[in-house]
Amino acid sequence: MIMFKSLMTAAALSLIATAASAAGSAEKGKETFIKRGCWECHGFQGQGGSAGARLAPDPIPFDTLKAFVRSTNGQMPPFSENVVPDSDLEDIHAYLSSIPKSKDPKTIPLLNQ
Repeated sequence: MIMFKSLMTAAALSLIATAASAAGSAEKGKETFIKRGCWECHGFQGQGGSAGARLAPDPIPFDTLKAFVRSTNGQMPPFSENVVPDSDLEDIHAYLSSIPKSKDPKTIPLLNQ
């Protein structure tokens, strides 16, 4: 039983460490999003535009984003890890995750007069 608890604790700590390392920096992500030109198609807050999909709020999971960025064959060109390293993608994902949802229009008094 003690061995099982130790294994479970080790597994939990590993998951926490993985989540923390994949979290990225929202501040760096915003800088990278702008520097890499993502804003040109996706808007400054990932809201989407005529050429790019909406990315925020509630971005797709990191692994899905990474797979798409690396292998897309649509309008968006694929970006290899040499061009956009995984660490930059982690930061971009953290930035997109940090963007708050819009307020419900029903909670805005001016819109409900």
